[in-house]
Amino acid sequence: MNIEGILFYFFAAILLLAALRVITARNPVHAALYLVLAFFTAAAIWMLLQAEFLAIVLVLVYVGAVMVLFLFVVMMLDINLDRLREGFWSYLPLGATVGALMAVEMVMVLGGKYFSAQHLPNPPDASAAYSNTKELGQILYTHYVYPFELAAVILLVAIVAAIALTLRGRKDSKHQDPSKQVGVKRADRVRLVSMASEKKES
Repeated sequence: MNIEGILFYFFAAILLLAALRVITARNPVHAALYLVLAFFTAAAIWMLLQAEFLAIVLVLVYVGAVMVLFLFVVMMLDINLDRLREGFWSYLPLGATVGALMAVEMVMVLGGKYFSAQHLPNPPDASAAYSNTKELGQILYTHYVYPFELAAVILLVAIVAAIALTLRGRKDSKHQDPSKQVGVKRADRVRLVSMASEKKES
């Protein structure tokens, strides 16, 4: 076994341990930090596979943005951990069934004939001008352009729905309605009052 194989199994063991601690850690902050470790380890595995672009995107997007948001939400919200653990055992059979089905599907996919070595295309020669980022972009925007656009539309709808669900007008806060401001007329805001002029006493 060469050094790349040793590093792969080392990072894979850390990734499995971190993923297991994400779902078993009692403290949500610790679980989020273990998820950060899992993302970093997955990025290292991508680097071993010579997919530098995916590794950098994984670190920048998930670790730099998504996990910071997770930590912010977890640390700012007053989460009652005892209340969350009350229904754990009641949902355990359903969760175990779903996890077992996912594991069986992964074994069927990875052990199928489509993932055997004889059906895989030959990798291109890694020359100095070869760029896996360019190859990824060509495949993503040619063969998978419609699924890519569909995923973008779904994410946009999810963002709009999240904003609409959290946008609630409070009665104790003062706010202005832009539509009423745009549709206002001069007669509604300005009133001219005709007053008789005063006469000086002689």
